[in-house]
Amino acid sequence: MTTNDSYQRAARLCSGSEHCTHQIREKLLQWDVSPDDAEEIINRLVEEKFIDNLRFARAYCHDKFLYSHWGRIKIRQMLRNLRLSDEEIAEGMQVIPEETYQETLEDALRAKDRTLKDTDLYQRKGKLVRHLLSRGFEMGLVIDAVNEYLNLG
Repeated sequence: MTTNDSYQRAARLCSGSEHCTHQIREKLLQWDVSPDDAEEIINRLVEEKFIDNLRFARAYCHDKFLYSHWGRIKIRQMLRNLRLSDEEIAEGMQVIPEETYQETLEDALRAKDRTLKDTDLYQRKGKLVRHLLSRGFEMGLVIDAVNEYLNLG
């Protein structure tokens, strides 16, 4: 595959959905494009606005929060795994509204509680806390929400 073919293929990929530079670099390397050619293609895609890491970070945060109901910690870690900068991650995280974030945490708490069969309050609390932490919510928010929900004050 020529460099131009690789560019066209990557441009089609980027025009179909948001991708970050790391994802496209990985794809190009999978397609046996040399690292130098891959960087040249990525630079061209960035110049032509096919790739924009800030736009990707905003879309990723929005979608993972809205559709997957992930917390900030999990979203931030996944963006770090995609090698986005701290500034890009911080910018992306701003699309998550605080009031909706708390509602999502409480919805996840109620949904998990409906699936639990434990009658022991402390086992139930442990399972709820572990579940919410695995979803990426912050420890302080999780403890407060679970205590309030279970009336533990």
